[in-house]
Amino acid sequence: MWHILKQIVHTGIVTEPVPSVDGTAQASVQRIHQDILDILGQALTIRVVDAGSCNGCELEINALGNPYYNIEGLGIKFVASPRHADMLLVTGPVSRNMEEALRRTYDATPEPKLVVAVGDCGCTGGIFGETYASCGRVANVIPVDVMVPGCPPPPLEILRGILGVVRRGSQGR
Repeated sequence: MWHILKQIVHTGIVTEPVPSVDGTAQASVQRIHQDILDILGQALTIRVVDAGSCNGCELEINALGNPYYNIEGLGIKFVASPRHADMLLVTGPVSRNMEEALRRTYDATPEPKLVVAVGDCGCTGGIFGETYASCGRVANVIPVDVMVPGCPPPPLEILRGILGVVRRGSQGR
């Protein structure tokens, strides 16, 4: 035990330095937050639906909530109910068992509905394609506004997809 404590004291704290926040980064965060408020008039609320994925995309989506990406600081929140959501973030190929649940979730989401398919499986069906157990891509079951390819896509690309569909949705109104 004492050996471990000595090693900790001798080594010190081994971490990366805190990233510096310059004025441009802070200004871009404020601009994105203001864009969301101008377009929606409130915070953007997202319901994440796992339609049969391997959970790789969910790990990247969860990373959006950490202090590095700070998605809540942009005015974007994840909700548990589709009735409170502005957007559906769907991952994975839609399994036959999730087909009806995904349709019901889509129907329960209030208008205007925004849908983002995340990952190669959500965009194209991935390695699973359309089989007896899989409906394939998300667009085969519900309408999709934006696709974010990647296996899994990095959190920054997911965030770009979310912001892209919000801006596109505001232009269509």
